[in-house]
Amino acid sequence: MPDTDASLSGTDQEAIDRLTAGYQKIRTEMAKVIVGQDEVVDELLIAILARGHCILEGVPGLAKTLMVSTLASALSLDFRRIQFTPDLMPSDITGTEVIQENKSTGQREFRFVRGPLFANLVLADEINRTPPKTQAALLEAMQERQVTAAGNRHPLPVPFFVLATQNPIEQEGTYPLPEAQQDRFMFKVFVRYPKWEEEYQIVRQTTSGTTAAVQPILSGAEIMALQDIVRRVPVADAIIHYAMNLVRQTRVHEPGVPDFVRNWVAWGAGPRASQFLILGAKVRAVLEGRTYVASKDVQRVARPVLRHRIVLNFTAESEGVTTDKIIDRLLEVTPTKEGEALSDERISKVLKS
Repeated sequence: MPDTDASLSGTDQEAIDRLTAGYQKIRTEMAKVIVGQDEVVDELLIAILARGHCILEGVPGLAKTLMVSTLASALSLDFRRIQFTPDLMPSDITGTEVIQENKSTGQREFRFVRGPLFANLVLADEINRTPPKTQAALLEAMQERQVTAAGNRHPLPVPFFVLATQNPIEQEGTYPLPEAQQDRFMFKVFVRYPKWEEEYQIVRQTTSGTTAAVQPILSGAEIMALQDIVRRVPVADAIIHYAMNLVRQTRVHEPGVPDFVRNWVAWGAGPRASQFLILGAKVRAVLEGRTYVASKDVQRVARPVLRHRIVLNFTAESEGVTTDKIIDRLLEVTPTKEGEALSDERISKVLKS
């Protein structure tokens, strides 16, 4: 966890002010190409500033690829798209060793040819269509931020982000990510159908023959500096306790768990969820120009952080209960104030477990 005793200097406050202004400019640039999807864009930016990775889930044709490439342009990041297929091998994405002749000496030597993972922003398109071996290679690179080939380590460029897409309606012949691997992603973001007016604008823009130019707003170096500032935003113990209370109440076998969790959940979220709730809340606060984190910031990132970390049981699936519904219920029954939590008999069991 970040150091909660860290404090921000006047220079950091100036950087936060620049980020707040830059955030609005990024949204303006994105709106030139992407109609609507404001919540999705916000969640992508939060993940990037928190050094996290994202899963984007949505049906085809919702501009997921265009959204990511446009964001890369607005952030001056090197962008690569990998189309995942059943025949894709790990070396196809990480790179491979090849034999090359040294023209000056005539000797043959191995040279590492970098794969498409060597970029700042990587779009892993339809990640559930490739076998587990290739998925594991990608997830190892995400975690270690390096690639190992023939015993040699090759660091990935910084900053480095992976945005993976999934199609929720075509599951035949796919390899769904195991829960342990989904846990590596900070957010799971749902890309939904556009509203009527938004779809009208999409059709009008994309059939006119004009293309909008996106101006770069932040550089890679600026993004890394802002990531460091986000980590130094102080968080009160009460906010950390609130985030932990939300997470620990998803664990079915813990004391004080609500009845609806026992009825609908097979497995709950792990400690990474608490860490990402706090990091996401810090970014949410900074984007609003604040140097303190409130419980509302935790609430606003609760859905994308928790929805892929809660495993539903058969009862929930048969009753049409979604993870988002469970998260909303948890937000309703969890006190936001420390005093109220301590006086709540059920929550006090969660705190003591």
